[in-house]
Amino acid sequence: MSDEHSSVATYVRVALILTAVTALEVGVIYIRFLTPIVVPLLLVMATAKFVLVVMFFMHLRYDPRSLTAVFVGPLIMATLLGLALIALVGTLLALHH
Repeated sequence: MSDEHSSVATYVRVALILTAVTALEVGVIYIRFLTPIVVPLLLVMATAKFVLVVMFFMHLRYDPRSLTAVFVGPLIMATLLGLALIALVGTLLALHH
C-alpha cells in the first residue's frame, strides 16, 4: 500500500469537478433536444462521479489492485443484475399492455 495520498488541493479539485458534473446533470434535464439521450447521459455522468468518489474519497486509488478487484467484481455483477431486472420488468410490462 502506498503511503502517499493526494494533497488537499487535489481533494478540492475533485470536489469542484463533482459539483460541476452535478450541475450538468441538473442542466441536462432542462435541455429539450437532449431528451432522447438524457438517460444515457445521466448514467455516464453518475458513473464518472462514482469513480471519482471511490478513487479519492474512499481512497481506493491508493489500495492494492487486488482490493480494487474485490470492489469492482461485485459492482459489475450488481450492475448486470440491475440491468437484467430492468429488462425483465420492461418485458413483463410490455406483455401486459
